[in-house]
Amino acid sequence: MSKKVLKLLAVLSVVFASCSEETEQKISIPETQKNPLTAQEVKNRIDESIQTTGNFSWVNASAHLIWSASVHGQNIITIGFGNNKNDFDRSKMTNSVAAQNQILSIIENYEGKQRKDFLIVADEFLTQIDVVIEKQETIIALQKSKFIRYIEPSDFRYFSVGQSTQRSDSASTSSGCGYDATTLATADYTNITPNAKLPWNFPMHNINNAWNYSTGQGITIGIVDTGVSPNQTLLGSSFNDGLSSGRTINKYGVYVDSIWPWSTTTDGVNDLCGHGTSMASVAAAPRNDNGLPVGVAYNANLVTYRAASNVVLDGYHEQNGVKNAFTALGNNTAVKIISMSMGHIFSVSKIEDGIKYAYSKGKLIFCAGGTSTSFTTFVGVIFPASMAEAVAVTGVKEGASMQACDVCHTGSKIDFTVIMQRAGSGNTVPVDSYYDNQTDYVGGSSVATATTAGIAALVWSAHPTWTRDQVLTKMRQSGSLYPNKSATYGYGNINALLAVQ
Repeated sequence: MSKKVLKLLAVLSVVFASCSEETEQKISIPETQKNPLTAQEVKNRIDESIQTTGNFSWVNASAHLIWSASVHGQNIITIGFGNNKNDFDRSKMTNSVAAQNQILSIIENYEGKQRKDFLIVADEFLTQIDVVIEKQETIIALQKSKFIRYIEPSDFRYFSVGQSTQRSDSASTSSGCGYDATTLATADYTNITPNAKLPWNFPMHNINNAWNYSTGQGITIGIVDTGVSPNQTLLGSSFNDGLSSGRTINKYGVYVDSIWPWSTTTDGVNDLCGHGTSMASVAAAPRNDNGLPVGVAYNANLVTYRAASNVVLDGYHEQNGVKNAFTALGNNTAVKIISMSMGHIFSVSKIEDGIKYAYSKGKLIFCAGGTSTSFTTFVGVIFPASMAEAVAVTGVKEGASMQACDVCHTGSKIDFTVIMQRAGSGNTVPVDSYYDNQTDYVGGSSVATATTAGIAALVWSAHPTWTRDQVLTKMRQSGSLYPNKSATYGYGNINALLAVQ
């Protein structure tokens, strides 16, 4: 045998030995961390971080905390990978296949399973995968990979633990859902042509005067929420009614109503909650002749997504649905504005990736700053309104002085406010109800966000060649507190008339 062959065999033996050692490397776990924390203990760790630092992120969590949370959530883990923390777009990562394969190989080695038995899905557009991991050792091994951006439990339901109180977004239940219909007080609207109701707060933002310059024509708003009611024709077959014409509404569903993570069958496009219908109404309901409330951008197009069952994004399929809605809207070239009035009290990285993806496509994204009864003093601006890529909005009361609505969150991340609660009656904003020919009220940071998205459509329609940043700058300049941004209320209430001129 030649010396060259012997040398090659020697090198190969070293390589194989090295690979074998890496594959079979034993991971030592301290005795105190061999058992998972209880769900309540996991929640307590999260709460402690929020109370101490104002935030919680799984990126900074230990393998034991991540594993413990996953044990209480069907062992489902989301892994974000990349060459750096901002490497979220699969199409822009040249070595995405190699990186994903390395991660899957680590899981195979430590879990002792084939990929088909643990890989739930690999996202088509984002550098993230959903997997089932049962061993803490696997998570520890993955954290050592240079390609890992984050490892997160995907189905740990924070709001279901112990006595945790769910957020309450502007409706009759803690989930933000309700099919209520309420007769509007005559003081809460003005009748306008052709026979529509102008909500009481629109003139306070000069929205009705802005209509002399722009009604949102040619602009498409995407709404990520609980869908749109099939029983409200003004957001369906009569979307072009009265003075609204030549526009479209397209409805999609990406929410899977199942506890089974491998399930991919969505439950359709229809709102089974009521919240999404209210948001679509506020943003773009037609200037109708049926005696019902008009929306802000009554000639804008709508693209709606049923992405979750309610406003509390707590669970695998809800968070997955929101992520999928944002990536789809990011890829929809017609959409310029995205509005979402749902959230969570701490960050969810898979949703972060979806929002960053949509933002990278030039979308102007508005998110609700937070609406609750029990978390107002517990957290400030909720996720994803807290993200740099999102424009955070909250609601304030009617009156000369700036005062947050009774259930609205405030904080340094807030960009804009909308007047949405009456000083005397406490009534909120009139909207079209879940059912035809019926009305209701909606409040909180939810309605403030959808209203602001509608104003953005008016501005962009008036200046169709502008970029996202130009639209946002003009809106800021039209704020009641501009140029001095408040640490609590951002740039304040937008004057829509100034913004469109």
